[in-house]
Amino acid sequence: MTKVRTRVTRIAALLFFCISAVRLMAMAEGVVIDRIVATVNGQIILESDCDDALRYEALLSGRTVSDFNSEARRAVLDRLVDQELLGEQMKSALFKHATEEEAAAQVAHTRQLYPEAATDDGWKAVLGRYGLTEKALVAHVRQEIDLMRLVDAHLRPTVQIDSKSIEAYYRDQFIPQLKQSGSGDVPLEQVSGKIRELLTQEKVSELMVSWLQSLRAESKVSLPGAVDSSGQGVQTR
Repeated sequence: MTKVRTRVTRIAALLFFCISAVRLMAMAEGVVIDRIVATVNGQIILESDCDDALRYEALLSGRTVSDFNSEARRAVLDRLVDQELLGEQMKSALFKHATEEEAAAQVAHTRQLYPEAATDDGWKAVLGRYGLTEKALVAHVRQEIDLMRLVDAHLRPTVQIDSKSIEAYYRDQFIPQLKQSGSGDVPLEQVSGKIRELLTQEKVSELMVSWLQSLRAESKVSLPGAVDSSGQGVQTR
């Protein structure tokens, strides 16, 4: 038994030595395997996570990764922080999670942005160009749907749109848009439901900004990869 333990100890030590040697070689050659770009309540966000999210956003917007400047990349990181904060809220929230079929339907819509994706081979080529797989894309979409439903379930019940707000939107925005497009008049009764929903979505978006600000204020968020005007790492509560 003692010999077996000694052998296991030697193997563990050898593995530790090999891993350490690889890290030292990478550091000596200036190679960065991965690095932490943010922490949210102790949960780390790696640079590879940011790169993955960047490729996903580029695919959905029909842009290339190189189109994203430093400011746009920082915005992607900020969204990852928000996703982590909302993900914590998701653990205790009650809402219908997205199914794989629902995510696949949105993926099919994204696929239509690329004419060369009409065939399966063409679609695989597009995904390969962005460094994504079909499985990874579906996972991204499902997470996005879940986060949207979480926000909706948490904030929509607090929104109240009165008839005066609907009438004001109809008078000040809807009618002028109809005239500009050359369309005929549409009675308020026919579009009041759509206007109510539009105003509700706008209010939910406003409340979401406030909610995220509150979550950040109540959390420990660190962005060691970002610097402020003094050259110091940015860290929030």
